[in-house]
Amino acid sequence: MKRLQWPQWMPIDPYILLLLGTVGLAALFPARGSAADLASGASTAAVALLFFLYGARLSTREALDGLRHWRLHITVLAGTFVVFPLLGLAARGLVPVILTHPLYQGLLFLTLVPSTVQSSIAFTSMARGNVPAAICAGSFSSLVGIIATPLLAASLLGGSGGFSADSLLKIVLHLLVPFLAGQLLRRWIGGFVTRRKRVLALVDRGSILLVVYTAFGVGVVQGIWHQVSPARLGGLVVVEAVILAVMLLLTWYGGKALRFGRADRIAIQFAGSKKSLAAGLPMASVLFGAQAALAVLPLMLFHQMQLIVCAVIAKRRAREAAGEVTAPRPGAVSRTVAGTGTRSG
Repeated sequence: MKRLQWPQWMPIDPYILLLLGTVGLAALFPARGSAADLASGASTAAVALLFFLYGARLSTREALDGLRHWRLHITVLAGTFVVFPLLGLAARGLVPVILTHPLYQGLLFLTLVPSTVQSSIAFTSMARGNVPAAICAGSFSSLVGIIATPLLAASLLGGSGGFSADSLLKIVLHLLVPFLAGQLLRRWIGGFVTRRKRVLALVDRGSILLVVYTAFGVGVVQGIWHQVSPARLGGLVVVEAVILAVMLLLTWYGGKALRFGRADRIAIQFAGSKKSLAAGLPMASVLFGAQAALAVLPLMLFHQMQLIVCAVIAKRRAREAAGEVTAPRPGAVSRTVAGTGTRSG
């Protein structure tokens, strides 16, 4: 039987619909009392399992091989953990006129999260960019983010949003230790993990859905959603749209200024302008505790926005590349060569 495929013309990723459905479920039927304690414990275990699988999947040899393209990786890491946080700090001036303080805390946390892996690879491939570079850049960003995101949060968020020194210890125990355990056991379970990608993908996504249900359920029980008005949400969307536009422009034209080829610039743009929902949600649940619901709201909105915008850009880049190949014009040869990543563009 032919497997059902999600229509390509649909602008919303089906997983986003599942996330929204989980938020609705938490709003209508939040866990309370002993059920809330059970959901919290299951969420903690799911996060640990998630990062254990991350460690088991990441090939140490491939990561070391990818270091050969160090200029590209440093560029992506600088955009993810330097430029993004600077934009988040600049948004502090929008409080309280446009953003409330809790929404700003969530927005600032969003700018500290590592880049995506899967969508960066998919969009880079669609746009005919440097796919191996996107794979390594996304993987390095996720690896660095396990340490960099909590440290940046400790420095920039301080004691707000429920963050404390104890949160850093929780990050080590719940995220870093399972990740290192996965790396140590990869020699024996790496093949098993690789052969069962589809099943483990369900574990990944199921774990995130559980984190979302727990975080938003706590928010409903505590009544924190009464603090967010439609006008505030609209303001948040506008601010995030501006941040995304700035990062897309900086990564594209910054790559050109640094004399990267077209294929490399595509990888830099897609790996350096996005934020990972898969990595951000578990971290937020550990860092913010009871305040995680508002903290992850900006990340969820940004994630959907980046998917829609980057899909449009990737298709445009693909059309541009196809035009260079099928209908070369005088002076277009150099641009085509640059698209291979062998010349600066």
